[in-house]
Amino acid sequence: MSQDLPPDITDEADSSARPHHHHLEQARAQVIGLLSRQSVEKELLSRSESRNSDVVAQLVARQHQAALEQRLSHFHPADIAFVLEALAPDARDLAWTLVRPARRGAVLLETSDTVRRALVLNMPPEEVAALAGSLDTDDIADLVSSLPEEARQQVLERLDRADQAEVRSMLSFPEGTVGAMMDLEFISVREDTTLEAVQRLLRRRKELPAHTNQLFVVDRGNQLRGLLPLAKLLLGDPEGQVVEVMNPRPVYFYTDDPSREAVAAFEKYDLISAPVVNLHRQVVGRVTVDAVLDEVTAKAQTEGLRQVGLSEEDEDIFAPVVASAKRRWPWLAINLATAFFASRVIGAFESIITALVALAALMPIVASIGGNTGNQSAALVIRGLALGQLGAHQFRRILRRELSISALNGAMWGSVLGLATLLLYRDVHLAGVIAAALMLNMAVAALVGVLAPVLLHRLGRDPAMGSSIILTATTDSMGFFIFLGLAAVFLV
Repeated sequence: MSQDLPPDITDEADSSARPHHHHLEQARAQVIGLLSRQSVEKELLSRSESRNSDVVAQLVARQHQAALEQRLSHFHPADIAFVLEALAPDARDLAWTLVRPARRGAVLLETSDTVRRALVLNMPPEEVAALAGSLDTDDIADLVSSLPEEARQQVLERLDRADQAEVRSMLSFPEGTVGAMMDLEFISVREDTTLEAVQRLLRRRKELPAHTNQLFVVDRGNQLRGLLPLAKLLLGDPEGQVVEVMNPRPVYFYTDDPSREAVAAFEKYDLISAPVVNLHRQVVGRVTVDAVLDEVTAKAQTEGLRQVGLSEEDEDIFAPVVASAKRRWPWLAINLATAFFASRVIGAFESIITALVALAALMPIVASIGGNTGNQSAALVIRGLALGQLGAHQFRRILRRELSISALNGAMWGSVLGLATLLLYRDVHLAGVIAAALMLNMAVAALVGVLAPVLLHRLGRDPAMGSSIILTATTDSMGFFIFLGLAAVFLV
């Protein structure tokens, strides 16, 4: 049996010497197509009674593997990770075997934690240690940190002693601190050195760590004294000393500083790199812009999942169904309880709704607008908490601000809704009741939208995950209660 590769694969493989692939969707479809075709042909050949079926099957398998290996060889490691995450587990394992061993470490760093864990747990510890040996120390720490404790120790025991000590040091920093995200590759120089001597030092190195835009200036005790930008090093007088051109007031971080402070500083000061020091102000590492960007992206993805009750394990869209269903049970149970409570509020006013059927058509509007208002307020408060901008004074100010905005919007859109109700039902009293109910529920929603995240934050809970639950329960139940309660007083 002979089989030709699709023209678009062979043509692009010959012409794409570029390191980054610009058509990921098409490339992923082609890889999935090759894997699917291989599985179908294997099944057909297994049913064949021909004596040559085994030989043909081997030839077909080799042809497909060669095509896939050639296809993946032109991908950037991040693009390979993208393809692996889009494949089902069986196809993912097959594609992983075709990734060159020298590139596997870089690919693993780009995959999600769940996919990385699934791939690494199927590999012998010595193989994981071998591919980790080609990575920087901070990258090795990122790689093994996502593994279970037993697998982590097996990999660490097989590393070189120097790498093992540095990796254990990196893993000792708590997650969410600057120490956990720092890079150990940096260049430091003495303040009493001439610029010419520093230039000779760099020429001997022949290579600079990635994202190096400045050198760290230290004293004899390795304490941070300042920063030497590369521009001043290249353009300054070679006979001049470092202390004459360095920046004596650097932006730096301690190892136990929260990572959010580093993110805020990089955004505020447009940093590319910054030194990290210990309690004695000795330089132990640096933070780079790519690590900050990874931190921001990971946090955004995590918060996006938590807002709908999902966890990091759900990043893998091919995760086991039963396990995924169990992880969603708590979220659904809470929502079921809040929905049942809201239904009981409606049930308490059943006679009122029966007497005035228009209430059933209008009350979802009050709850919906209130929920939107609360989510807007909560989003601002959660952002302020994440950036450390909500002190006691700022909290009171944002509370007054959100209540004022809800009052203004409630008056405006309550009037609009009341006018629409008047035109539809020709009932002035009904129009006034729904306008008042909308104003009151928007005020309640704004109040809860501000208070709920702050309260959860002070209790040590995740505001992004719990606020939406509290808001849903409050805006629905209170919206129905306020609207139907006003209707019971003024209409029936």
